[in-house]
Amino acid sequence: MKYTSTRDTSKEFSASEAIVKGISDDGGLFVPSSFPHLDGSLMDSLLKMDYQERTAKILSLYLDDFTFEELLDFTNAAYSRFDSDDPCPVVKIEDGLFMLELWHGPTCAFKDMALTLLPYLIVGAKRKLAREDKTLVLVATSGDTGKAALEGFKDVEGTEVIVFYPSDGVSGIQRLQMVTQEGKNVHVAGIKGNFDDAQSAVKRIFNDREMNERLAEAGYKMSSANSINWGRLAPQIAYYISSYCDLVNGGEIELGDSINFVVPTGNFGNVLAGYYAYKMGLPVNKFIIASNANNVLTDFFHTGRYDVNRKFYKTSSPSMDILISSNLERLIFETSGRDDALVRRLYAELAEKGEFEINPEIIRDGVFEAGWADEDDVKDAIFTFFDLDDYVMDTHTAVAASVYNDYSCETEDDTPTVIVSTANPYKFTKSVLNALGGRESDAFKALAKLQTLTALECPESLSNLIYKPEIHTSVVDRTEVGDTVLKFVQKN
Repeated sequence: MKYTSTRDTSKEFSASEAIVKGISDDGGLFVPSSFPHLDGSLMDSLLKMDYQERTAKILSLYLDDFTFEELLDFTNAAYSRFDSDDPCPVVKIEDGLFMLELWHGPTCAFKDMALTLLPYLIVGAKRKLAREDKTLVLVATSGDTGKAALEGFKDVEGTEVIVFYPSDGVSGIQRLQMVTQEGKNVHVAGIKGNFDDAQSAVKRIFNDREMNERLAEAGYKMSSANSINWGRLAPQIAYYISSYCDLVNGGEIELGDSINFVVPTGNFGNVLAGYYAYKMGLPVNKFIIASNANNVLTDFFHTGRYDVNRKFYKTSSPSMDILISSNLERLIFETSGRDDALVRRLYAELAEKGEFEINPEIIRDGVFEAGWADEDDVKDAIFTFFDLDDYVMDTHTAVAASVYNDYSCETEDDTPTVIVSTANPYKFTKSVLNALGGRESDAFKALAKLQTLTALECPESLSNLIYKPEIHTSVVDRTEVGDTVLKFVQKN
C-alpha cells in the first residue's frame, strides 16, 4: 500500500514514511492509494477475533511495511492499558440504539484508541526506515488529544512531545490532566487563543523551512499526534468495523445489514475514520455528523459553503470548539474524485479568505447527514438519557444524542444506530452534574456529588488529579509558539 498527498498525487510514500512525516511537505495530508475490501471471508474471520486481533488485521491491510504479528504485538501492548478486556464495548440503550464507548483507556477519552498505539507505530516505522534522529511530536489539542499524546509517548525512547492547548478553552479536568503530566520527554504550554489558533500555529511550524532546519541541526524531525497523522487516523477505522462485528455477534443485526453511526466531531477525524471503513465496504446507511454551537460543519454539509468567518463559542463540549476541521481536506479529496488541484485551490481560498464553496451533493456522497445542538439541547439529552435509561453521558456524547433525536424524529429512520461516545462523563463533571440538577463550582467536589447521584464509578486517574502538582505552567501568545518549541528542545 502506497500513500499520496491530498495536494499532490504525483508523489508516493510508504506507510512508514507517512507515519513518521505526519504531514506532507506540500501541506497536504497523507491518504492511502486505495481502500482494501471487506469481503465475506474477511468479515467472517473478523467476527471470531477480539478487538486487538481485529485492529491488527485491519491495520495490516493498510500498513504493509509491518507484519500482522508485529501489529498484534503493538495492539496487545497498547490495549493492555485499558480498564477491561474489551477496549471499546458496545452498550445497548434500547432496541435499535447503542453506545460505542471509546473512553476506557488511560486518559478516559476516545483519543486513547489510537494514541496508545501510535508510539509503537512511529518507533517501528523509524526502525524500518533506519532513522536514528529523534522524533519531535508536536500537538495542538482542544482538550483530549494532548493528554492522550502525553500519556502515550511518555518516556518513549527517541521522542520528545510538545503539546499546546487553549489556556481558557478546556475543562478543568482536561487542563489538570495535561499540566500534571509526568515524564522526562514531555512539555506542555497553554496558548492565548482558541484551538484553531493553536492548530494554525503548529501547522505553520511544520511548513516552516527555517524551523525544520534548526530542529534538524538539533537532531530532531517533526511528526504529529493529531489526526492529520495517518498513524493516528488508521487505528480509528478499526472500532467502526469492530462495533459492527459486535452487533452481529450479539444477534442485534444480520451480517450485511446497514447501520447508522452518530459521531460528535470538531476536527472531523473521528467521522472520517468511519467513512474510510464505509469505503472498505462496511454496510453504513448514514453517518450523522453532530456539532455543537460551533456548527461550521453542519452549515457546510447543508450548503457546501465552508466559512470560518463567524463567531466562536466556548461550550460545555470544548473538544468540539473548532472552526477549522483539518480532516475535511481528506474527505473533499475522496468525494471530488481525488482532485488534488481542487483541494489546492480550496485550501488556498481558505487561507486567504477564510472560506470556500463546493457542491454539497458531492461532499455528502449520499451517506452524510449533519445537525447541531446548543447548550440547552446538551443538558436535555444528558438528563433524558439518565432519567429514562439510567445512562450517564458526557457533554460531547450528549451533542450526538441530541442531534440523533432530531434526526430520527424528522426522518423516522429506524435503522439500527450506534452513537459514538467519546469521553468519560467525569472529564466534564461540573457540566454533567449541572444537567442532572446538581450544582458545584469545585471540580473535585463535583466528582463526589456526581458519583453519589449516579452510582457511576469515577476512574482513579481522574479523582487522583487533586493530589498531583502542576508541573507545566507556561502560557504563551500564539506568535510565540515557534520560540517555545525551540526553548523546550534546547532544554534537552
